[in-house]
Amino acid sequence: MTKVITYGTFDLFHEGHYRLLQRAKELGDYLIVGVTTEGYDQTRGKLNVIDSLMTRVENVRKTGFADEIIIEESQGQKFRDIKKYHIDIFTVGSDWIGQFDYLNDYCKVVYLERTKDISSTMLRTQNKHIQRIGIIGTGRIAERFIPEVKLVSGINTQGIYNPNAESAIRFAEKWQINPYTDIEDFFAAVDAVYIASPHETHYKYIKMSLEHGKHVFCEKPMVLEKTQAEELFGYAKEHNLVLFEGIKTAYCPGFSKLMGIACSGMIGSIRNVEACFTKLENPASRELTDLKFGGSFTELGSYTMLPIIKIFGTEYEDIRFDSIKDENGLDIFTKAYFRYPNGIGTATCGLGVKSEGQLIISGTKGYIKVDSPWWKTTYFEVHYENPNDIEKYSDSFLGDGLRYEIIDFLSMINGNTESEFKLTCKDSILIAEIMEKFLEKRK
Repeated sequence: MTKVITYGTFDLFHEGHYRLLQRAKELGDYLIVGVTTEGYDQTRGKLNVIDSLMTRVENVRKTGFADEIIIEESQGQKFRDIKKYHIDIFTVGSDWIGQFDYLNDYCKVVYLERTKDISSTMLRTQNKHIQRIGIIGTGRIAERFIPEVKLVSGINTQGIYNPNAESAIRFAEKWQINPYTDIEDFFAAVDAVYIASPHETHYKYIKMSLEHGKHVFCEKPMVLEKTQAEELFGYAKEHNLVLFEGIKTAYCPGFSKLMGIACSGMIGSIRNVEACFTKLENPASRELTDLKFGGSFTELGSYTMLPIIKIFGTEYEDIRFDSIKDENGLDIFTKAYFRYPNGIGTATCGLGVKSEGQLIISGTKGYIKVDSPWWKTTYFEVHYENPNDIEKYSDSFLGDGLRYEIIDFLSMINGNTESEFKLTCKDSILIAEIMEKFLEKRK
């Protein structure tokens, strides 16, 4: 008898799960299905599990494919189960290709083709719905987005759009999703859109997506003009759609904790915020060769402006910029100076000059220091006049951090507005306004 084992969370059970179990059963005579606990999922970075463990187990049982169902609770259990149950074949979906090759020493490992089209017909009967998200753009950030989606329940990557057919097909084959070169076909297949295309295309794609009734998650900077931001947020609100700017720092747990501590009065009244983010980019990269929309500030300025805006607000009195430019005229290092009625902010960013990337929040009773990479905010310290008086705080930052944004995006789609304070439409409009002023000055 050939014994097969597979594992999964099986949350919001859908056709993709059904087909995986069906194909797993076809591999042998006896199928064991491991259903993971929510606690174990959290330790491995999977968040937002909605159904209870018992519901997920029952949904697997109802398919009739599982001869035995077990519970996966800990790291290393797969190896122990293979030995314990004398497993011949270990199988999972092909979106995990390569990650379980180490088990080939103990049994045969089979990666089953991923189901590219997820219909949520079954879920709608239970008032549940998996958001089918489509991606516009095939660059580096899109590559990081797909693995993060996989670790959030309630959302599935449906496909990728790029007017360049070769790019769309190559990306789709790598990630086993659907390629689209016709924008209308793309919109017809998705519920929500993630925009990861070049900066200057954001406005067009956001507007098209909203006009097709799709919720939109757009990478930063969302747009580069204030009037565009106002128009798009106004349209989204009028049509009950979610428009979400992806500045991941705003949504990571550590940054939320940091803002709470900073604004609690522990360091008194805040008078100065200094945020610095630099990295040495390849001189041939888009960021340093796009003469109209490239440069340090358009690439990194959203991050460094974020803590200033969240602490001091959107009503600044004055702003000025100082830049060091490359021979082609693009800024490789920029400082933006904000003046508020009761405070000063400095946003420093660079792609061709390296500096200490830290965040300092100074108050009348003490200061907060967040070392690089502060934009992930895993650890920070509160210092006072007495140099020995230091309070230390830490929090998690899983993977690339995009999963935190995805969860809040889903939450807003589902009508939960609790996350809106993390990055408000006023914040995004101000960032667009500052970007516009910077680009005008750079001309």
